[in-house]
Amino acid sequence: MFFQRIFIIVLDSFGIGNAPDAEAFGDSGANTLLSCAASPYFSLPHLKRHGLFNIDGVTLPGTAAPCSAYARLQEAGAGKDTTIGHWEIAGLVSQTPLPTYPHGFPQEIVQAFETATGRNVICNKPYSGTAVIQDYGEEQEQSGAFIVYTSADSVFQIAANTAVIPLEELYAACEKARNILTGKHAVGRVIARPFATQNGTYVRTADRRDFSLAPPQNTMLDLLMQHGFDTISVGKIYDIFAHRGIREHTLTHSNAEGMAASETMLEKAFTGLCFVNLVDFDMLYGHRNDVDGYANALTVFDTWLPHFTAKMHADDLLLITADHGCDPATPSTDHSRECVPLLCIGKRVKPQNLGTLTGFSCIAKTVLENFAVENDIPTHSFLNKL
Repeated sequence: MFFQRIFIIVLDSFGIGNAPDAEAFGDSGANTLLSCAASPYFSLPHLKRHGLFNIDGVTLPGTAAPCSAYARLQEAGAGKDTTIGHWEIAGLVSQTPLPTYPHGFPQEIVQAFETATGRNVICNKPYSGTAVIQDYGEEQEQSGAFIVYTSADSVFQIAANTAVIPLEELYAACEKARNILTGKHAVGRVIARPFATQNGTYVRTADRRDFSLAPPQNTMLDLLMQHGFDTISVGKIYDIFAHRGIREHTLTHSNAEGMAASETMLEKAFTGLCFVNLVDFDMLYGHRNDVDGYANALTVFDTWLPHFTAKMHADDLLLITADHGCDPATPSTDHSRECVPLLCIGKRVKPQNLGTLTGFSCIAKTVLENFAVENDIPTHSFLNKL
């Protein structure tokens, strides 16, 4: 065991340039990093020092002497969403894309959901999450129905004003939807999208919850737990993996909470993995085409990073990566098929360019090799290069 504690921090949706197959996903030219770099709020001196701009394909000026190991990762699975991206990081490569519904959900699904919940459904089409509550919020208040909508991702989203439908009822409805959406309709996530009235308009609250499809086979988390190692999650990791393979979890509502919780975990004595998701990049800025907001969130993370690394032990490893892209400068508000960064930070890490690696699953392979956990993930570890 070379590292006693490994921290993986996923900057949700932080792509660094379109993948070789981006055209097949309608994402030619997408580059989340480059779009954010055009903002006056973009300043990443610490990530630059660790090698972010030296990664293959990144055109921003790099540093002459990066202090960490770095790589470009190309997704191997058939998707560009949160579920498939995180599953791949954890060693499960999805060869079949999860179902999507560009014309809304079929009537048999809607009827089953209405019967199970005792409430009607309105909308049932792809929609922006912020726009849908403005367009359907009043009807929802008057009718007491659930606003059901989707996106380009494999999601069944349920919005409700908590003054009309209590939060616990909304969560219960999501659980019923999760039980309905199986087989060919097994979407990646059912998402609770509560909102409230504020200053005469409708705004989302911070009580979102994801009800994810359980991974179809063991992941890095399951294997680590089975072999007695600690598995800790921060943010929505607990929900993405359907609560499986995780001994301890901390749910968060923002990047700020996620970073604070991650720093707290540095003070905890454990042997194993701490898996973190910082969701604001995707949820608040990528999907809302807010370039300046995204750039500023990256800057805030960059400012925080040295506070975290200064507290790392000699036998700690920090892996910073992403699960997909979500270029805020493109007309689309959906995810983008992009390569993602990998920064390997630690006192024992040899600074170097690890090149371009195919499959996010090399992260799981490396983590499991570090803890001497046998696995059949069909890729290569980069542990011996660190």
